[in-house]
Amino acid sequence: MISTRDLSLLLEPPHLRLLCQSLAMLDAIIEPEWESRYYSFDSHWNPGEALASMRDGSGDEYVIWFGAVGTILKGFAHESVMSPYQRTPPCVWPGVLDDVPEVFSVFWANPAFERDATTFCIWRTPSDISWQRGEIQFPPGQDPDGSADLLVLLDGNPRTYQLWAEDYYEHSISLAAVTHIYEHRPLSQKVVTLLNSDLRLVDVREDAQEIGY
Repeated sequence: MISTRDLSLLLEPPHLRLLCQSLAMLDAIIEPEWESRYYSFDSHWNPGEALASMRDGSGDEYVIWFGAVGTILKGFAHESVMSPYQRTPPCVWPGVLDDVPEVFSVFWANPAFERDATTFCIWRTPSDISWQRGEIQFPPGQDPDGSADLLVLLDGNPRTYQLWAEDYYEHSISLAAVTHIYEHRPLSQKVVTLLNSDLRLVDVREDAQEIGY
């Protein structure tokens, strides 16, 4: 299971980007209402930058920024032991952000990313051979920063998404259609219908353009 304490299963940045696009495309088809979606992807966030995000509607979220200087993932699990708001005065857990390279200052410059609302953070610069995190003294517990729970769909397995989506959307989801989109094969009316029989291919064109699928 992926977590900040074991990042060995997290995909390389180019493959992670493709996966995030797939998650966003699946959600866009299954749930046309933006407010009800978990996953989104903006391939035109800024020139040379893209942004993936997850929001569960209950206060937990992560964002993944892809830029020329590298990739950074920042997450917030509001009920986790390491939440800044579990401490008085509120502050990010020691070590979580202390070692983030200065090259990511362009990411933190955007107030929308709420640096103070962080329970975990990992990054990868072009010179890194693996994902990095800060030197952290973790408190007791199986998932103290919430990363294992929030990053579960980043394993790249279509079956993981299918099981999650069937539970969240409360209806059956075609594994064949999920796999099709995980493999970034061209969208077709057949695949759209397998995921949402009320939707036409043209209905998801704008979403696909934003996602870069």
